[in-house]
Parts: sequence; C-alpha cells; structure tokens
Amino acid sequence: MLPDSPDPFYYLANFERALAWLDARCADLFDDAERRFADEFVQVPQASRALFVRMLMRKGPYFRASRLAYDEIGCPRAAAAPLVAAGWLDDAPALDLGALAALVTKAELQALAERLGIALEARATRAATLEALDAHYAAAPEPRDWRAWFPASSDTVLLFASAPLCERLRLMFFGNLHQDWSEFVLADLGVFRYESVPFDHASRAFQRREDIDAYLALRDCRDGLESAADTQDFDAAGAITATLAALDALAPRTQANAWLRARHDKLRHAAGLAAERAGEPELAWRAYLDCAHPESRYRRVRVLEQLNRREEALALAQTIADAPANEEEAQRAARTLGRLARTRAKSKTSAGPGFAQLELALPAAPGPLRVEEATRIELATPQAPVFYVENTLINALFGLLCWPALFAPMPGAFFHPFQRGPADLHAADFVARRASQFETCLAELETLAYRESIVRRYAEKSGIQSPFVAWPALSDELLTLALDCFPAAHLRLWFERLLREPVANRSGLPDLVRFWPHERRYELIEVKGPGDRLQDNQRRWLAYCVQHGMPVSVLEVRWPNLHDEAEEAEEAVENAAQALPAP
Repeated sequence: MLPDSPDPFYYLANFERALAWLDARCADLFDDAERRFADEFVQVPQASRALFVRMLMRKGPYFRASRLAYDEIGCPRAAAAPLVAAGWLDDAPALDLGALAALVTKAELQALAERLGIALEARATRAATLEALDAHYAAAPEPRDWRAWFPASSDTVLLFASAPLCERLRLMFFGNLHQDWSEFVLADLGVFRYESVPFDHASRAFQRREDIDAYLALRDCRDGLESAADTQDFDAAGAITATLAALDALAPRTQANAWLRARHDKLRHAAGLAAERAGEPELAWRAYLDCAHPESRYRRVRVLEQLNRREEALALAQTIADAPANEEEAQRAARTLGRLARTRAKSKTSAGPGFAQLELALPAAPGPLRVEEATRIELATPQAPVFYVENTLINALFGLLCWPALFAPMPGAFFHPFQRGPADLHAADFVARRASQFETCLAELETLAYRESIVRRYAEKSGIQSPFVAWPALSDELLTLALDCFPAAHLRLWFERLLREPVANRSGLPDLVRFWPHERRYELIEVKGPGDRLQDNQRRWLAYCVQHGMPVSVLEVRWPNLHDEAEEAEEAVENAAQALPAP
C-alpha cells in the first residue's frame, strides 16, 4: 500500500485515471474489445475492478485464487465472478505441466507424483520431482484445468485473459512498452518527478490504429531475432533472413510515421550487426542497404571490405568523408580512407597536437577509489578546487538554460505525464523543429541573463527528470564556480556542439574541472590511468576545445607498483644503514 495514503484503492484510482485519459485522447484508436472494456470496466463492482488491477500489476498470467488475498478486496472468487462473466478472466484455464509447476509448491508436486504412482527418493528436490513427472509423461500431457490435476483441491486457478488488451492500452498511454503502471505510484511517492507539458490531440504516440499494430509487429520481430540468438542450435542466417523478410513486409506500414520508421531502421541495423557477427556479409549488406539508421552508411563500407569489394568501399568512404552526416562518421571515414588507401590520413576531428599532455604520479595505488577521484583529491587545493564532472556539468548547464526548448510542447514529443524528456530527442530534425526556441535560450548568453535563468531553474526544477541534468552531480558550490569561471562564449560553443548531435555529444566530455575562482578561470582535464586510451568521442571533444582555444589537458596517471615499492623499501633500508654511525 502507498505509504500514508488514505485510499486503499489508490492503485485502482491510478489505473482508472489512465483509462479516462485514454478514453479522452485515444478513443478513435480503440478496437471493439478496447471500446467495450473502457465502457464496461467502470460498471463492475469496485472489488472486482481492484482485483483486475492487482492481477494486471503482478506476474502472471496464471494465479491461484488463494494467493490473491487483499484486505480491501475480500473474497477473491467473489470479486473474480464479474470479471469472468465479462471474459476478462478465465476461471478454468487449461494448464500444461510447465504452467502448473509455476503455481504449486514442492509438496504439491510430490503429492501429484504419489497419486500417479511415481516413486521418488525420500529427499527428492523440486527439480528431481519435476524431472520424474516429465519422465512419467513421455509425451507431453494434454493441458487440463486445475481440478483435473488436483481433484481434491478447493483452490481455483484464474487466467488473466486481458493481458494483450492491457498491453495495447499501456502502449497507447506511454508510447512504449518499457514503462508500466507503476509510474503512477513512483510519481505519487516522489521517487520521480516530471515536467508538466501541455498536451493536445497531436501529442500522441500514435495517430492511427495501424501505427499500434505496426509497433507491436516490430516488437515481435525484434523479440524473434533475440530469442533465436539465445537458442542452443541458433541458425543465424535463417533467423536474420526471416527478420529481414518481416521488416520488408512492414516497411510500407511504417513509412508514414517518422517515429515508427526510426524504430524500423534501428531494428534493421541490429539485424545487420547480427549478420556481421555471424560472418554473413551478404545478409549484412542487405540489411544496411535500405536503412536510414545513422550508423548504417558507414557499416556498408565495412561490409564492402568483408566482401572484397575494395574499390566500392573506398568510393563510399570518400563520399562519406566529403559530406559526413556527423563528426563520428567523418572520423571513421577518414580512418578508413587512411587504411584503404594505405596513407596516414587523419580525421579533421581527431585530437592532435594542441592540448596539454601531462603526467601525474600518485603516491600510492588508488585502492577502492576510481582513478579519477584519486586524481581529483591529489590535484585539489583550497585555492583551486577540483570536481569530478564527467558528462554532467556542461550537459546540466545546457539543460538548465535550454529547459524551455527541450520541454516545448511539440507534436510527437510528449505523449503522457511521465516522460523524462522529448520522445523525438534522437530524431534528425529534433533541433531544427525547435530552432527558434534554442536560439532564444542561447541569446541570453550575450548578457548576464543566462546566469539568472540557470540559477532560477536549478532551484525551481530541482529533481525533475531531464535527459541532460543529473541532479545528484550538482551542488550550489559547483554551480556558482562554473558560472563564475566559465566564460559565456565557451558555454555557447559547448552548447552549439551539443545541438549538432544532442544525444551523441552528451558523452566524451573530460573527467575533471579545476577552477581558480579568484582568477575566474578553469581547466578541463581528461584522466587516463595505465593502459587506458582516449576514445573517439573524447578525441572529438578535445579537438573541439583546442580548436576554440579552451584550456584542456590529458593527464596520464601512474602509481608505484609492487616492484617499485619493493625497490624503494630496499633503497630506504640501505640509506638508513649508511646513516648509522660506524662501530
């Protein structure tokens, strides 16, 4: 029960709130079964509705009535009767041995084995009992209802037959299947807080019933590929071929919805990667060829190499290098051209000379601390505090300043009240659709208005979910130092790069920031321990900072190993011996 809630039916109230929301906003998307459910559910007794929601929020689909004991509901069989009459529950489902085993105790399984005349060892485990029952039924037994399995039992098994219907309702409400009805409870508890965004009719995940069916078909296609990969006798070529055939058939149904098309391309790209891992370059080529996923064009170059079509690979790599879709693609294409043409071509965005490359010797191994934290402690002084801010501080300043743009009520961006950020954040036109809003926010950097906006939103929006603000990483001290020491011109440059690719460029930022508050200056520091190398996204950020004259450095950190420490100890003993007075 929700702590301090005066209503024991809080979960039912939440579900009915969601149902009313759907009825008001998505009634035109309902099929006949969903329309009937929305009309008739509110008419059944409260205890029955509560039992329905309890079962919906538990793992099923089979439940023993004796285990559905809730004080506010009372007798579960009485509460179930109207739901059975409506067809939303089945009170006599056919159970195979696997479904039965999930519902019964070890003692009940052993009683079943005894009734069937199966001999068991005195201390037979549950697994051994199930194995004996499987052996007894050389061929799988016909599914039968609970009473046929346990004639003397007074219990009843209920099947939650409405699971597919409720899944579609959940999909319509959230626009995805990774969120569930517990979002209401988490929001009521204050575990998560969300920005309030106005909704209109266009603010829906789906505009047509066909979109819902296409989404579910894509889900089934993805699940089929993943489950096939988990089987022992995985036929990679067969599974990938089947996936691509299904995607080809689905393509016309996803063309009209950019959001669904992006999901379609993402799955097609995943099939291509699976084909590459399986050593099936022809299938990978087929997957990538008609795929708009941002990484698929470069993967075609790699597949052409695998197919020994070197000249085509070289031509495509050159095409990408001449007009890259983003910095990552440019970096990869330049690297590939260097390899294919056997030259030492370098990416324009690679972190070359310009940033300081320093070394730091820690007095001892970091122990349980991360190397970044150990380095922070070593570098920090009262006059120059150091903070570990990897991918948090600059993103947070951007998220706070550009909050109105990020949470602008655009069609296709916000579907329901429990969104961490806009649903189209990954879309290619995400920034273009909000160009005027972002420019208005960034224009504040020309005056001191940006400081007031960031500080105000830090106070007003504290704890509200955002794709750019990690609240636990912020503090009053850090925010004040950042606003005092980061020049507005540098903030604008960082924010402009984030706007080029809001998702990709959120990562790769340096680990530490060191401030000199009296001098109003700073330094960004990327920490690398022994054996750690710069990643491509880190190189791109370093190169960008160097290009614009920002203070940035890479710090190679090392510490004494056991061999070094032993040598130092021997040297100390020898020095001490030499310092002793002569006998």
